Amino acid sequence: MDCHWEGNQGVLDEAFSYSDGSTQRRVWRLTKHADGRYTGRADDVVGEAEGQESGNAFRWNYTLRLPVDGKDYDVQFDDWMFLVDERVMLNRATMSKFGITLGEVLLSFTKD
Repeated sequence: MDCHWEGNQGVLDEAFSYSDGSTQRRVWRLTKHADGRYTGRADDVVGEAEGQESGNAFRWNYTLRLPVDGKDYDVQFDDWMFLVDERVMLNRATMSKFGITLGEVLLSFTKD
């Protein structure tokens, strides 16, 4: 994962490696707005993602177009990120469709 900012415009480049050996890349194009709001776009995101920061917390909502067995499904993500300290962030992501939770994951990120 790599992120850089120029003014209020940012790029977040994510690389994923899965247990079946497959890989994926998502490049977010981010915009920081006034009052702690953020928006973002990525190739597999439907429309625009929206986020809001408050203190050490950040909420990020978006619809992801997810390919499964040759079909695409649009699923919603509700990410809550919490900055624990200057090096550690926790992220709880909940995936849902039609308001029904399909899964949750808890991730931790450590900055080098």
